[in-house]
Amino acid sequence: ISWGGVRVDGIPSLDNPTLVSAGQAGYLLDDDLVFGVEINGDARAYPLRIMGWHEMFNDVIGGVPVALAYCTLCGAGVLYETTVPGQGAPFVFGSSGFLYRSNKLMFDRATDSLWNQFTGKPVAGPLVNSGIELKTRPVTITSWRDWRSDHPDTRALALNTGHSRNYGSGVVYKDYFSSPDLMFPSLAGGCNLTQKDYVFGLRVTAGAKAYPLKVFEGGRVINDKVGFQNVVLVGDAATRTVRAYDSGGRQFTSAGRKQISASDGVWTVGEENLTGPGGQRLARLPGHIAYWFGWQSFVGGESEFYEG
Repeated sequence: ISWGGVRVDGIPSLDNPTLVSAGQAGYLLDDDLVFGVEINGDARAYPLRIMGWHEMFNDVIGGVPVALAYCTLCGAGVLYETTVPGQGAPFVFGSSGFLYRSNKLMFDRATDSLWNQFTGKPVAGPLVNSGIELKTRPVTITSWRDWRSDHPDTRALALNTGHSRNYGSGVVYKDYFSSPDLMFPSLAGGCNLTQKDYVFGLRVTAGAKAYPLKVFEGGRVINDKVGFQNVVLVGDAATRTVRAYDSGGRQFTSAGRKQISASDGVWTVGEENLTGPGGQRLARLPGHIAYWFGWQSFVGGESEFYEG
């Protein structure tokens, strides 16, 4: 574990932040990327240009307490449920200022335990060896244009966060995001990818697999198997967007940005399910985008790699 150069809460979390309607979010540009989340019909957009300065939000979406842990250094935003059986209240997380393999260590405010952002497990403090592992939820990176079009009733982070930061497009971590180099050392190789190539990482009960983002260039539907589970992935590299679903054994082909086809008809791509022509539903699977080195550092030993 190394110090990242900032004090505890030097990167302040956004706790139950102020939200505005899509019409009031005039500061957002169409091409701005957002973390899109929908739970129980409650759609939210958390722009990366804001989240890059805060790296963590604690919120309640669709009645479910969640936290988005965004490690800018490894390019990964992971959405966790913060209610854990046996714990009296949902965990509330912040940024500790410490790093492990160039990945942020978050901490919970109830016990001050340190947690691995990538795995959702406590790694130091009172909760070590507790058996706790946070449940992940689906989160989508996409453009504000596409998210607003698909979710006209969405709310978005208000520009007034209570903190003084330059939330302009392309400002936060500009040099780091545009450089092939890491800020802190970490080792990852193989599979003909550079350390900061993006992958979509999918973890299911029976296994894990990494998909290079570039295989989704131009928009693509991929039918595959992870462990013993049949899956379908719908993605577009241009907006860093990938959604994964249980395929139910069907083979799908592309039919448009928000629709895919199977032998039984056209299915609608949703945030929580694929919905079939007769109302059938196939569950969304909680994968996320990350830099290759981040995935390799924490999941690589148990992960397959999609060769295309």
